[in-house]
Amino acid sequence: MRLLAALATLLLVVGFATGASAHAALVAVEPASGSMLANAPKAVELRFNEAVTPGAIRLIDGAGRTRDDARVSASGETVSVVMPPDLPQGTAVVSYRVISQDGHPVSGSVIFSIGMPTGTQPPVNADRGLNALIWLTRVGLYLGLLVGVGGVFFARWIAWSTVGMTVPRVALAIGLPSAVASLGALGLDLLGLPLAALVTAAPWKVAIATSAGPALLAAFVAMLFALLALRSAWYARALAIIAFAGVGLSLAMTGHAATAQPEIVTRPAIFLHGLGVAFWIGALAPLAALVSKPTTATPLVVSRFSRIATLAVGALALTGLGLAIIQLERPSALVETRYGLILSIKLGLATVLLALAALNRFRLTPALARGEMAAPALKRAILLECAIALAILAVVAGWRFTPPPRTIVPETPLAIHIHGDKAMFQVLVSPGKAGVDDFVLQLITGEGTLLKAKEVTLTLSLPERGIEPMERSASLGPDGYWHVRKVELPFAGRWQVRIDALVSDFEKITLEDELVVPPP
Repeated sequence: MRLLAALATLLLVVGFATGASAHAALVAVEPASGSMLANAPKAVELRFNEAVTPGAIRLIDGAGRTRDDARVSASGETVSVVMPPDLPQGTAVVSYRVISQDGHPVSGSVIFSIGMPTGTQPPVNADRGLNALIWLTRVGLYLGLLVGVGGVFFARWIAWSTVGMTVPRVALAIGLPSAVASLGALGLDLLGLPLAALVTAAPWKVAIATSAGPALLAAFVAMLFALLALRSAWYARALAIIAFAGVGLSLAMTGHAATAQPEIVTRPAIFLHGLGVAFWIGALAPLAALVSKPTTATPLVVSRFSRIATLAVGALALTGLGLAIIQLERPSALVETRYGLILSIKLGLATVLLALAALNRFRLTPALARGEMAAPALKRAILLECAIALAILAVVAGWRFTPPPRTIVPETPLAIHIHGDKAMFQVLVSPGKAGVDDFVLQLITGEGTLLKAKEVTLTLSLPERGIEPMERSASLGPDGYWHVRKVELPFAGRWQVRIDALVSDFEKITLEDELVVPPP
């Protein structure tokens, strides 16, 4: 019993020891990505919207060589990469992989050129084998927590019988190694290492230090308790309820939804949501086994589960709606973002699942209680629920690879201010990178009022890439600004900008400047 008490204490401690965390996003770079510099910078500074931990930082110089003499330091939200003194001319790339406070990696590249640009390209970080491993271990972890622990809880607290425990046993057998493998795969992803590095200590050390480390430990302990609860011992029911609580704790300790603000709302919501899913999904396989060989106690067990499931579904709906509102922030994100598309698919499958649950609750379960031959139909409906539930778990595991819309930092448009003797032109370029951009031109007099013009023309050129001047006419918008939409900027680089404003039949104001366009 001392061992059991120690394990229970460990589960609770790791559950409530997690600090505030969120999902990081890069908000500023100095020098700006795409910059053309006369001399090498002393350092490249990356500023994020929250404190991060450097994972893997790589420098590729203008000669295409990977350098290991760049010094990396971090202070809060800023990561500084000190450049070596002998950096050659050409295009250099700083690729970064930092660890967000929610335990997920955030990666990207910064490109700048010293002198004339060269063909240096960012390294390719995508590893489909590792992504597949992360997805598989996530699905396996869900199976162990929701099907395994949920099934054991159903057996000990609803059915009062261990009949039909084959599927929960298998789920626990999958979930326990999945929790371990998930930790190693997370470490590989954080450090950008290949699968072969799984046998080294580095990925395990970095993963256990993130918020996901204690969460996976809590999940492992919960599944272990559930496995022990299958034994015919006097403490089995206590272990089952501790394991069941561990499901909610492990899910509430890390991840996109649990770390959204305000955490005083989101963490309890994830806790309750996890318990509701485990109660519902965990009961499906044992219920199917019970109605396959019904006894006199079967209608009573089914009715008992059905009554409690109504409350669980209500909690699921309320917590799920609240979390979706926080994560999406706007309804259009359901179709405009990958996260929203995954949520849309989940909602569609969940709607079918709810329809089947309603059929079971209001038609088939009462029929079974009345002694009618409803067991075969009820079994088929439950098996279909099982299939849909597995599909939902497979779909939501994809959330690991896409940030929620609330964490996406809007791109800041490029801005230049051109000052002349007679006027000032403010130019905004959105999204402000190579590709298709929109230009907004604000024409201001020397006194600070809007300059009235009859015609405005924007001319762009990129001599370093051999792009001759291309001229576009601007149109006056209802906001008083001049707009040039869908301008094709095929390359990053130092673009020459000229604006001609015809203010009268006899006067034209022309101002010129440079616009540094970063890569897409």
